[in-house]
Amino acid sequence: MSDISPETRLWDFLRGALATRALGLVADLGIADALSCGPRPVHDLARETGADPDALHRVLRALASDGVFAEEEQGVFRNTEASEALRRGGGWDDFAHLFGGVWHRAAGELDATSSDPSFPRIFGIDFWSWLARNPSERAAFDRAMVEGTDRRVERLAAVDWDGDETVVDVGGGNGSLLIELLRRQTGLRGVVFDLPETTRDEAALGDRCTFVAGDFFERVPPGDVYILATILHDWDDEHAAAILSTIRAAEPASGTRLLVLESVVQPGNEPDGAKWLDLLMLALFGGRERDEAQWRTLLADAGFEPLRIEDGLIEARCR
Repeated sequence: MSDISPETRLWDFLRGALATRALGLVADLGIADALSCGPRPVHDLARETGADPDALHRVLRALASDGVFAEEEQGVFRNTEASEALRRGGGWDDFAHLFGGVWHRAAGELDATSSDPSFPRIFGIDFWSWLARNPSERAAFDRAMVEGTDRRVERLAAVDWDGDETVVDVGGGNGSLLIELLRRQTGLRGVVFDLPETTRDEAALGDRCTFVAGDFFERVPPGDVYILATILHDWDDEHAAAILSTIRAAEPASGTRLLVLESVVQPGNEPDGAKWLDLLMLALFGGRERDEAQWRTLLADAGFEPLRIEDGLIEARCR
């Protein structure tokens, strides 16, 4: 733990909601892109983006106090390494949009008296149906999910591959993860399986990968290896077990592998981002992050034998 006072620690938590909203605002305005060529007066930024100059100055000043943007002189701001990451197309801008927008509202209504998600209570519809009705938000979500692809591919690259397997990425979004895996493993073939409204560029999949539309609660395509990349944490145990059972039913042969790219909640009180992400899963979906014992139980009950469970990569096979 860092050597800070109890009051400072509490203040840092209390202001967290404001910081999240501020990041969402500047991401939606495209401020990081507007500063890509160097420092600019806040009045110029406001005129270009349609913001109120005073409000924008106060938002940027607050963010700059924690290293996101920097105020070079009174009313003149520049990018920092942190704010550069908010430029459009990198994924973090879409995360800021979501965290500072609809997710912010859902988290603000989180209720400890119930395990029911707050999102449907606020918006009158579950998150996935809401995405289907809002194509621009669906596109932002799919782009945000690309962030971290390099780390996930590195984990997958460490797995032993036979070289000629068919890999099915269940809930694979726009296919970015599988495209990169196939680039590194040239003998593999791939299937990206997701809802039909998923935003994607099918031409980018190449000739060794296809997109198949469908619902993973109903069926999944046959394959030798199944990938679930940050999918199961979106669901409670009942629904997560149903997804695993669908996969189990698609390929009952003993030895079919399952690769789950998810956090494993660690015991103790050390900083652990998964414990905070767990609260977001609760607010949005009624989903959850899981510790090792919970993962073992979930997999075993669905007919899978866990081979290894480590933070970021869980490997199992059909029994």
